[in-house]
Amino acid sequence: MQTSVKTKTLTMIQAITNGLDTMLEQDANVVLMGEDIGVNGGVFRATDGLQVKHGEERVMDTPLSEAGFVGAAIGMAINGYKPVIEIQFLGFIYPAYEQIMTHASRLRARTMGHFHAPIVIRAPYGAGVRAPEIHSDSTEALFTHMPGIKVICPSNPYDAKGLLIASIEDPDPVLFLEPMRCYRSTKQEVPDEKYVVNIGEGKVCREGEDVTIIAWGAMVPIALAAAKALANEEVSCEVIDLRTLYPIDRDIIAQSVQKTGRTVIVHEAHATTSVGNDVLAIINDTSFLFQKAPVQRVTGFDVPVPYFGFEDDYLPTTNRIVHAVQKVMNY
Repeated sequence: MQTSVKTKTLTMIQAITNGLDTMLEQDANVVLMGEDIGVNGGVFRATDGLQVKHGEERVMDTPLSEAGFVGAAIGMAINGYKPVIEIQFLGFIYPAYEQIMTHASRLRARTMGHFHAPIVIRAPYGAGVRAPEIHSDSTEALFTHMPGIKVICPSNPYDAKGLLIASIEDPDPVLFLEPMRCYRSTKQEVPDEKYVVNIGEGKVCREGEDVTIIAWGAMVPIALAAAKALANEEVSCEVIDLRTLYPIDRDIIAQSVQKTGRTVIVHEAHATTSVGNDVLAIINDTSFLFQKAPVQRVTGFDVPVPYFGFEDDYLPTTNRIVHAVQKVMNY
């Protein structure tokens, strides 16, 4: 007998709210912490209404001190809670960097498995919404460098809810990057019930034969738009959404680039010392002899993300991706 799954049409930010609400209902150890997340519902309203529904002891406003409330969350996690922290913007996370890299990420190894730090740190990130300085950083590579903390980056509402629930249930710390550009740009059918999307598994968003385009976060819709444009030139592009940046899905990268023989990596972070460079290393390690052309990268530039008047000149665009694909096709 078939059973139907009840769904709602949600934006990404609504799917995140739905995921938080689901876990607050199902797990009494889950608590939310952050600046202005209670009465105001957070800067992007991800926690709107949750304090009224679940109470001030489970949805807590914190002082303006990222190092303070991340440190407090680590202590709560050691004592059985599952804190979900909201950082208002990824660019504001740096005061808590020491807590994350020195304590949260090392706790399991430091205690030889006796203690874990099951915390989730949610952080809106990326450019494209005309935000001021420091609000648009895409510095995921600062965190993927440290073993012990997982780094997640969904690109659509369905994955956002499923990956967020998987992150809350994970015994280790997770940095959950939310692309602001995707918060309200699209809607998708999302199951109302609890479900998980497995951490560490990428997804083929579009199958193709000629070129692999690898992206994550807000760059996935741009990559798909480029693939659609290139289809008019009879170039068949396969688009991979990595979804998890650490641990990265090496298998899906190898399988796709060995099939197509040509690769373009797309991300909005700075080019130097980036996750894209790690993807390039994986291709060299697993698939070098399959390549028909040098791998191309389409990235942000090695400058701070500029003020919004120049933002479009900084970000990867459909045209830049199309040009890179034409370059590997004509090599």
